[in-house]
Amino acid sequence: MELLRQAHERRAALREQPGTTAYRLVHGAADGVPDVTVDVFESLHVVSLYRDFTPAEEEALLGDVDAAWAPPCVYLKRRPREARHLANVAREQLAPEQAVRGASVESVVAWENGCRFLIRPGQGLSVGLYLDMRDTRAWVAREARGRTVLNLFSYTCAFGVTATAGGAKRVLNIDASRRVLEWGEENARLNGQPVDRYDYVAGDVFEWLERLARKGEAFDLVVVDPPSFATTRTSRFSAAKDYASLATLAARVVAPGGRLVACCNLATLAPRRFETMVAEGVARAGRRAGGGVSLGPSPVDFPASVEHPAALKVRVLELA
Repeated sequence: MELLRQAHERRAALREQPGTTAYRLVHGAADGVPDVTVDVFESLHVVSLYRDFTPAEEEALLGDVDAAWAPPCVYLKRRPREARHLANVAREQLAPEQAVRGASVESVVAWENGCRFLIRPGQGLSVGLYLDMRDTRAWVAREARGRTVLNLFSYTCAFGVTATAGGAKRVLNIDASRRVLEWGEENARLNGQPVDRYDYVAGDVFEWLERLARKGEAFDLVVVDPPSFATTRTSRFSAAKDYASLATLAARVVAPGGRLVACCNLATLAPRRFETMVAEGVARAGRRAGGGVSLGPSPVDFPASVEHPAALKVRVLELA
C-alpha cells in the first residue's frame, strides 16, 4: 500500500497540470509493483494485471488500492501473455464489463493537453486512449498547424483530434475498424471539430497506402502507430518482422520536406533495431531522411531505466 501512495505522489505534477486528467498512476515494476499498471481517467481507475493473479491476490491488491487512494470507480483488466488470443473467447473474464469497485459507468470524458476524449471502461481490454502517447500527441499538435496529416492505425483518432486542435489543414484517419472510427468521430465532436466521413476511412492500412501512392497523394505528417500484431482479411503484420515494409509504404506518401512519425510499442523490439528497420524502409522507398528525432512516453508516469526500459519507441524522420 505504501508503494501505491508513493506512486501517487510521484504523479503530483500531472495531477496539477491544467487540461490533463488522464495519466498512468502505477507503472509496474518501475514503481515497485511488478505486473500491475493503473491508469486514471478523471475519477475512473483502470487496473491491469500482466500475469495470472489468484483471486486472493487480486482481492488483496484491490484492497490496497482502496486504502491508498479510495477511488470512486475501478475497472479490472486481466492481460496474461495469451490475452491477445483469448480476447474474443474469454472477454468477460479478461475485461469485465462491470466495475470491480464502485458504480459502473458507460463512459467518462477525460482531458489530455486541453483535448477531451471519450473513455469506455467496459468495452474490452482497451478503453479508448493509450496514455504513453501523450507527449507524442503533444509534439504532433505543435507541428500540425497548416499541414496535412495522415493518421494510420488511428484507433479512436486521438492523433487526429490533437492535430486538428493544433491547426492542421486536413487529417485523414485510417483504421480497419469502423466502430473505433465512429468513436473517433465522437471524440472530434467533443472538441467542437467538424466531422467529414471521407476523413474517417475503414479499411486495410496497407491497401490504402498503396492506393494513396498510386493516386500521387502526399501528406506533411504521416503518423504510423500500428499494433504489434495485426490481422485483416487481406494482410498479416508483425512489428518485429514487418516494420521495414510498413515504413516503405508510409514513406511513399510523405510529401517532400514532410515528416514520418514511426511508432512501435513492442517491448521485445530493441530501440536500435526499430530505428534500423525504419531507416531501411525509408531507403527502400527511394527517400532520403534528414536528422531524426526520438520521442517516447513521459518519464513522469512511464518511468524507465536500464532494468525497466520503455516499451514505446517513436522515431521522427524528415524526408527529402
